[in-house]
Amino acid sequence: MVAKLGLHAAFAAGTDLLGTRFDPYMSYNFLVEIDGLVTGGFTEVTGLESEIQLEEYQEGGRNEYIHKFPTRTVYPNLVLSHGMTAIDSLWDWYSSASKGQIKLRSGTIMLLDRKRLPITWWNFKDAYPVKWVGPQFEASNDTQVAVERVELVHRGIKKPSFARGLALARTII
Repeated sequence: MVAKLGLHAAFAAGTDLLGTRFDPYMSYNFLVEIDGLVTGGFTEVTGLESEIQLEEYQEGGRNEYIHKFPTRTVYPNLVLSHGMTAIDSLWDWYSSASKGQIKLRSGTIMLLDRKRLPITWWNFKDAYPVKWVGPQFEASNDTQVAVERVELVHRGIKKPSFARGLALARTII
């Protein structure tokens, strides 16, 4: 029966029988915390990625494939975008870094459910700003929010086991 329905269909049928739904989480519902403080209402976070770099080795006499060996994990910069307010903490952090006063900060990006409760999260460590982009101004658009972007270099992203366990526990309850 499973082969005819497919794994996804069988999983969906099983969750209906148990009364549990596994709807995807909405990407608009998130918070960013840096050094223990929720730093404002961000409109976008990009760069939440991780990639294992590979080294290729072509073995003599083996033309049908190339060996690929993992070398290191790399992380692109995080880009945080938010509507400008009177609070200049991100600008101040960037301005200090541009003068050589690097202050490393760690933080968390939290995905929230519809009730605004954390579902899961990713921690980044030892970040500092390397780029700031100010708002774009347009006199003909009186409804657009002024948005600034700060790009952070960091030393890795981790998803704590507690975050994974919490997400799993919520599906059981």
